[in-house]
Amino acid sequence: MNNITFAFLVTTIAGLSTLLGMIPIYIKFKDTNKLICICLSFASGVMASVSLFSLIPESFELLITKLKIIPTIILMIIFVLVGILISSFLDKSFQKLNNKLYKIGIINTLALIIHNIPEGILTFSTTTANISLGITLALSIMFHNIPEGISISVPIYYSTKSKKKVFYYTMISGFSEVLGAILTYLFLYRYINNYFIGIILALTTGIMVYISLFELLPNSLEYKYKKSTIISFIIGFIFMAFFK
Repeated sequence: MNNITFAFLVTTIAGLSTLLGMIPIYIKFKDTNKLICICLSFASGVMASVSLFSLIPESFELLITKLKIIPTIILMIIFVLVGILISSFLDKSFQKLNNKLYKIGIINTLALIIHNIPEGILTFSTTTANISLGITLALSIMFHNIPEGISISVPIYYSTKSKKKVFYYTMISGFSEVLGAILTYLFLYRYINNYFIGIILALTTGIMVYISLFELLPNSLEYKYKKSTIISFIIGFIFMAFFK
């Protein structure tokens, strides 16, 4: 198996691990509202942690190789804000949906597609250059793709009761990582550099921050389980800080 084939395999496994986020919908709980609350807040903590301990430092390290410190910080702030604006636009675009949980699931799917495409680019590029480093990166991505899958599957399922829709949306989100690998192989491989990836990571940070702090956490807090929300958020935050 050559590096290209192996890189596609690694990227596919990492991307489709999102489907493991469907597991909670197959487990019966007496209090489904508490389950929703816990899943949303846990995913929120994961995304906040990924943004703080992974995306921001990686973006800075890549951009600083091309720019001085002040331009690097300014550029990062600009693209983080662009990411937040993109997510805010998606949010407003679906304001007409009456079912709040369904809206969360749809927004998370679209936002995570935007997030997963560059993630697929990064995983594929890294693995083709260094198999060992690529595998390490893919394992890290798998750990945070599972909670991201939860952030799609739980809202979609408990708003529609359709496992087919859950599979459809979760699969699309996960496969977008494979799409990133395909785009890299066909068009982008020769153009990818530290500057490009650094900007993409800053943009992704904004998307993740918005989803975490303006969608998942506030909606979790709307349920009566405030203590569970806080504990689940902290567990998710620490979980990804450990596996970053």
